Amino acid sequence: MPAISKRLIDAEQPRSAEFFLWDSKLAGFGVRIYPTGRKVFVAQVRVGRSLRRVKIGPYGPFTPEQARERAGEIIRAAADGRDPQREKTERADAITVEELCARYLEAARDGRVMTRFRLPKRASTVAIDEGRVARHIVPLIGTVSAKDLKRSDVQRMADAIASGATSGVFKGKLRGRAVVTGGAGTAARVVELLGGIFSWGQKRDLVPGPSPTRGVETMRGEPKERVLSPAEVRALGRAIRAHEAQAPMAAAAIKLIAMTGMCRSEACRLRWREVDEDGHCLRLESTKTGRSTRPIGKPSLAVLRALPQEKGAQWVFPRADGEAPAEMKKPMKAIFAAAGPAVGAQILRRTFASVAGDSGFGESTIAELLGHSRRGTSERYYVRRSDPVLIAAADKVAAQIAALLNDKQAGTREHR
Repeated sequence: MPAISKRLIDAEQPRSAEFFLWDSKLAGFGVRIYPTGRKVFVAQVRVGRSLRRVKIGPYGPFTPEQARERAGEIIRAAADGRDPQREKTERADAITVEELCARYLEAARDGRVMTRFRLPKRASTVAIDEGRVARHIVPLIGTVSAKDLKRSDVQRMADAIASGATSGVFKGKLRGRAVVTGGAGTAARVVELLGGIFSWGQKRDLVPGPSPTRGVETMRGEPKERVLSPAEVRALGRAIRAHEAQAPMAAAAIKLIAMTGMCRSEACRLRWREVDEDGHCLRLESTKTGRSTRPIGKPSLAVLRALPQEKGAQWVFPRADGEAPAEMKKPMKAIFAAAGPAVGAQILRRTFASVAGDSGFGESTIAELLGHSRRGTSERYYVRRSDPVLIAAADKVAAQIAALLNDKQAGTREHR
């Protein structure tokens, strides 16, 4: 049999059954000719005891020289003990980074992605993940094969996000638009999310390990330490009173956040059944760490008692139709803006912790008041304060903050 050439292939006519022409230069290289006239280059190799015919490509797009070169690579791979056909199938089945992210987000929306607390990711967290995937990961590395993604690819992605390459204003699903600024902090969070996606994919045999995010350099933001001074808390109190008539629910929610250290979402989505007035606590059914019991002081309970509560009402701060909680972002933002720069729900939480610390309470007590997760064995099982101690602590801290909000002397030193 002569060497496979263009002249030889063109001269061959289709037959009633498919047949092969084999090359005299390279054993195992041939062309398969179908009854329809279609001609396809193949490489025939032995893997173990099995004979494999690996398709190279059709005659036309591939020249005999190109196909022979590719056949040589396949034959050498088989000689090294690899399975070229299986590798080809795996390459065809390999998913891109975008497809991997899509599967992860679908599982997260269905409650099949667990947090470090072994709880399903909350819908609000999944929505943030969706934004980071759509705005940063997909535009920069979405088309790359997930199994071939390298640390250098992720590093370039992180550097691009940090430099603002993905910044812009985009149409949002719920709020009309999304303003994306990028920056070093965003880059770190996106890399962390991508690492979680790859870890999830590895457990399901979608991608190999180790994760390409391992060893990527990102800038960790400094922990936010600023808290409000007594003067700033008094200014917040004045802003609350100025807006109380037109935004009574937002004013009450801010008071509750300030005097309990609750997260904004926890306060706004509070249900009446979670308020245990006799036990002087809130029994929150769903937080980032799961169920959480928060001791609260008398001033906080007074805020709750002053709120209207219709028979059968579910939400403490209901939407107009009563079917869902009110987010109150605009009125709360207006009150915070009137109080001064950098005033917000998160800084109120830190201020609450600072007042508690200045009042002589230890870290374990403050953690209980804020609902922090207890990770260590001793913290989880042994360092437990009795309810009366926690209630007394919540009373004392809430009373001091309430006095400042009401523009009274609270005997609290400056917190900076």
